[in-house]
Amino acid sequence: MAKPVQRNGAYVTGARCSYPVRTVAPTGVVQFAPGTRATVGDLFAVWGARLTNHALAGFRGRVSAYVSGRAWRGDVRAIRLRRHAQIVLEIGGYVPPHPFFLFGAGQ
Repeated sequence: MAKPVQRNGAYVTGARCSYPVRTVAPTGVVQFAPGTRATVGDLFAVWGARLTNHALAGFRGRVSAYVSGRAWRGDVRAIRLRRHAQIVLEIGGYVPPHPFFLFGAGQ
């Protein structure tokens, strides 16, 4: 979401304009416009945050990625964002990803 941003606590309720890939809540759920062929790398670019196989935002270390609970073996930036995809990025020790996420209505 582009500034100026209106908030209700941690939730974004309005903005001057919106990117095709965005987050509006602290849940980790990513929204993207229909027809958008976006990747995790695109999302981090919108955020202005670094993402490589050895750096995640301000953190350094081997980045592990999981898609639908399965280990991702390629470039983490290349993971495609798809409706209801469950993507987990981790640095450090292994934390088992959730087996599923209950998306809210309309998501």
